[in-house]
Amino acid sequence: MSYAKVLGATNRQDGYLEGNGYLVSWCVGHLVELAPPNVYDAKYVKWSIADLPILPQKWQYLVSASTKKQFGILQKLMHRPDIDSVICATDAG
Repeated sequence: MSYAKVLGATNRQDGYLEGNGYLVSWCVGHLVELAPPNVYDAKYVKWSIADLPILPQKWQYLVSASTKKQFGILQKLMHRPDIDSVICATDAG
């Protein structure tokens, strides 16, 4: 939480820190994952090598079960009326 300390965001909330006009939050692993093939077409519930490659027109994402709570917190924070910018300071991986 080095960013929060430097920015003065020291008031701990559920899923984020706030203070000095800043909010600092975090992700927990990958917040979303690619939807499985059967989301695009029911025939892919059981697919075969003949179906490959599966290349949908538009990729769909699903919120991971393990990150659902933090995803909701971030979504709520980004829709606050006092938020006018977001800085993503994560690793490149």
